[in-house]
Amino acid sequence: MSRETGRTLIASNKKARHDYTVLKTYEAGIVLAGTEVKSLREGRVSLVDAFAQERDGELMLHGLHIAEYGFGTWTNHQPRRTRKLLLRRVEIARILERLRDGGVTLVPLSMYFSNGWAKVELALARGNRSYDKRQALAERDANREIARELGRRLKGRRPA
Repeated sequence: MSRETGRTLIASNKKARHDYTVLKTYEAGIVLAGTEVKSLREGRVSLVDAFAQERDGELMLHGLHIAEYGFGTWTNHQPRRTRKLLLRRVEIARILERLRDGGVTLVPLSMYFSNGWAKVELALARGNRSYDKRQALAERDANREIARELGRRLKGRRPA
């Protein structure tokens, strides 16, 4: 059996991009049990309440829900257990330095298979306030309207 190549998206956390301003992203491996990998291949994962924290100089992912594998036996995993993230020491040091400054959190944006290995895209993020969210929505609507008008003019149609 040949090894899987490319990048296959498992799950994404769309709400995180809405609730936070992404400052920097990192790709991290994740320590998983065998039944967890099988559940991931079925796409049974939720990143909604997940976040990362430091514990003993390592980064741990909390709140990630990977559903129990349907055909698992007594070897099945706990759905919301804490999982270790795999990053280089230099990257961990940089992330911890930014986290200690305050006002920044580490949230997972997406989970995917990269060449057969389960990976998590983490983001150093700062929380948005409600007026930031409204401003972003208004800006997106304005850009969409500008693009529509430009498309009309390029096609030679009159403005609506």
